Amino acid sequence: MLNNALAYLIDVFFALFTYAILLRFVMQLMRAPFRNPLGQAVMALTDWIVKPLRKLLPGFRGIDWASLVGAFVFQFAWLLALQLVLGSGFVLLGPGLGFLLLATLVALVKALLWLVIVVVLAQAILSWVAPDGPIAGVLNALTFPLLRPVRRVLPPIGGTLDLSPLIVIVIAQLLLITIVPWLESSATRLFI
Repeated sequence: MLNNALAYLIDVFFALFTYAILLRFVMQLMRAPFRNPLGQAVMALTDWIVKPLRKLLPGFRGIDWASLVGAFVFQFAWLLALQLVLGSGFVLLGPGLGFLLLATLVALVKALLWLVIVVVLAQAILSWVAPDGPIAGVLNALTFPLLRPVRRVLPPIGGTLDLSPLIVIVIAQLLLITIVPWLESSATRLFI
């Protein structure tokens, strides 16, 4: 029971920073504005790790490598902490380290898909209740590149009912239930 409580606290702590750093990476990649409450919160949560990493890893061709590496480091530490708390511990040399690095990549893919689902859902809901709200601009900037291809194929029904957010969420969910488990099992087979 104590292990479950400790695992929960580890999940909350590392998820907060991993998702915030990953959101910062995506916001910069999509050129989303940071002058809004969401952007300011993301910067406040992540500046302490991203700014020092930028000295070592400057951005290149629109990719913020410091944020991406920061998200990787936090995801790695998250999995390592869970393994040390819930597992019997393992040696970080040899296959254990390789497995953990590969598991970190798979977990980041999973986190990115969940981030897509949450952002698209939030944008769809806010477009109904507060289309001109303070974070509408950042949500639109994050979701427009995902929704645009779907809207080309399936325009709004009757000119008003836009199903593209639903379709993007369904696609992300399908990837979560097909590709991610396949990646997880492939990583497990590779090292076990």
